[in-house]
Amino acid sequence: MLQVSDLHVYYGDSHVLWGVSLEVRPGEIVCLLGRNGAGKSTTMRGIVGVSPPKSGKVRLNGEDLAGKSAYENVRRGLAFVPEDRRIFPGLTVNENLEVAVLPPRQGYPSWTIDRIYRTFPFLAGLKSRKGGNLSGGEQQMLAIARALVGNPLVLLLDEPCEGLAPVIVEELARIIVDLKADMPILLTEQNAQFALAISDRGYVIDKGVIRYQGSKADLISNTEVQSRYLTV
Repeated sequence: MLQVSDLHVYYGDSHVLWGVSLEVRPGEIVCLLGRNGAGKSTTMRGIVGVSPPKSGKVRLNGEDLAGKSAYENVRRGLAFVPEDRRIFPGLTVNENLEVAVLPPRQGYPSWTIDRIYRTFPFLAGLKSRKGGNLSGGEQQMLAIARALVGNPLVLLLDEPCEGLAPVIVEELARIIVDLKADMPILLTEQNAQFALAISDRGYVIDKGVIRYQGSKADLISNTEVQSRYLTV
């Protein structure tokens, strides 16, 4: 569903991503692991077009998106939830959802605002509350819900459990696992324990280069990779 090939991203004159390649298949959750500053968020931003790649390809369902603007890529089926969530603080929960609605895609499950409230029932009780008055966990759930009403083909989550209480992280894990029945998911995490608990496969990035890839079992059992690239 999503195939990234030889992606190079620069920030000014700084070469940040060096030939990143990865793929996300239908029906799976894939994690991108690495320390802070390893290139996880830049990979996400490069895929969606927020930080346009200098070279490389990003194919969504066979269509090359590299070089297109972020809003074009979202309309084509990429949904991106950034680490800082970027909800609209002055809009209510319901208004945050309304501004992001895109038509359903033929042959794929449809996400409506009504379905959002069934999937995130606590948001229904907050639909008139301003986004800026939500807790961090509530904002994270709203950010994911807002991405879903765009009816994406692939969901990109950047550090979804960053700064959240353990009880919220547990609920978030349940929701993410349930979502993979509708769409594949690529997520970045410093919290390898959380990511590997819900992922099918994973990649490890360090200094803008993919250093390792493997199944959940491979990553859990490979203590050398963990000590070299994931521990602080």
